[in-house]
Amino acid sequence: MTWRRIGSVTDSPLARLDFRAKLTLLFVATSLAFLWESPLLTGCLALLILILNLLAHVRASYLSRGLLFLLPFFALLLITHGFWNTSVGHTAIWTAPREWPLVGGSLRLTREGLAYGVMVIFRTLTLIWVTPLTIFTTDLNALTSGLVQLRLPYQIAFTFSATLRFVPLLFEEIQSITQAQRLRGLALERMGLWQRLVVYSRLAVPLILGAMVRSQQIEVALAAKAFSGSPERTYLHQSRLRVSDYVIIALCLALLAGALWLRVTRGIGRFA
Repeated sequence: MTWRRIGSVTDSPLARLDFRAKLTLLFVATSLAFLWESPLLTGCLALLILILNLLAHVRASYLSRGLLFLLPFFALLLITHGFWNTSVGHTAIWTAPREWPLVGGSLRLTREGLAYGVMVIFRTLTLIWVTPLTIFTTDLNALTSGLVQLRLPYQIAFTFSATLRFVPLLFEEIQSITQAQRLRGLALERMGLWQRLVVYSRLAVPLILGAMVRSQQIEVALAAKAFSGSPERTYLHQSRLRVSDYVIIALCLALLAGALWLRVTRGIGRFA
């Protein structure tokens, strides 16, 4: 499994941007997600990040699977904020009948609580979707070079890129173990949710052992190549900012500055 299955590194305009420009986009999107408390603005931000992911050729199936996986969590957010977040407002749209024991007449579903829950959902989606927009569209060599040019120590940059290279290997290991179980007659599609959870929990032991073996192999390979992590090393591919990168960085920073100014002076972005 490679990054190409869930995102392209060559065939989209966003992929040709320098990693530092994408890192600025990540920083600004994250800052706006926490700065804005308006459901409308956070919804527009989440929609913008989703559109950028699709334009960057990140697979829609990957994004939709993540969304389906989080649906129970989002439902819990709506219930929690809708019934118990009374700090944002008290406009009841439903009240428990008085004949209900314990909660009758006191349990209320508020409009403001639901709106705040929707805002939290959009904020969560923004934080989740901006990560593949930044990482999956970047070649790992360019990522390492960009981090080093940001004055990050090479050891840390190498560790980060090596971790990202390791993730597809773990997914490939999971697929291999699952296919081996299917060949032995295990039909996951016929199992209930609890049985699937039990089966997937049993994958942890061979997965961890396989990860330890691979990490030892990487350690031996680095030692054989006399890897020292010296900052004086040279690079085959140099990461350079182009005009398009400067434009993206300037637009992102201008958007963040404008949002901060509007929030402080006009209150735009606050939860009404």
